[in-house]
Amino acid sequence: MQPHDFWQDLHPPASFPGGASHSGFFPATLPDERQIKLPIRPLSDGRHALASLIINQASFAVQDALAKALAERLRASDPEIVVGLPTLGLTLASAVARELGHSRFVALGTSRKFWYLDDLSVPMSSITTPDQIKRLYIDPRMLPLLEGRRIALIDDVISSGSSMLAGLRLLSSCGLAPMALGVAMIQTERWRPRLQEEFASASSKVAGVFSTPLLVKTLDGDWIAEEE
Repeated sequence: MQPHDFWQDLHPPASFPGGASHSGFFPATLPDERQIKLPIRPLSDGRHALASLIINQASFAVQDALAKALAERLRASDPEIVVGLPTLGLTLASAVARELGHSRFVALGTSRKFWYLDDLSVPMSSITTPDQIKRLYIDPRMLPLLEGRRIALIDDVISSGSSMLAGLRLLSSCGLAPMALGVAMIQTERWRPRLQEEFASASSKVAGVFSTPLLVKTLDGDWIAEEE
């Protein structure tokens, strides 16, 4: 399978036989049982790996399916406004807002516009860019859209929890607390203790379309889920 072929197709239910080991790709299963092939990315230790999703490289059909599924999972929280985390979370947040019938969403950013305020920013890193410490900003002009409203904070993936924590910290500094947190992929459970430590109820608010485990390499060179 070519690298650019991942995330392009929605396969019918049970396209890939169930099993403990995986080679070449990890099959993610959506709530409607359709499946998506995810590439397996080995980590620096050479022994572990993660299933990867780069949502802005996915086909529109896959993006739409993920947005629709996440919107359905968020409806119970009745969000009035969607806030998206950069960079990849913005693709999903925009589509989820449309699925929820909203006319717009609020995009957080890491590029400081000249009218932004340093007081309305926090440090930010992510699992895919661990050595890059950026700052996460909110446009001060967007605050009236958020005050007193039910907020859903959206990212593409939650893995280490760093990006979601930055979003929660930024909103908290503005006196805001999301009613729901949404992602396409819940990547392992490593993020959960971090969120619980700083925002006690936040981990219970996370809604994901599908979950993927931490993978460990077998003696045969395949990958299996490692118990966490």
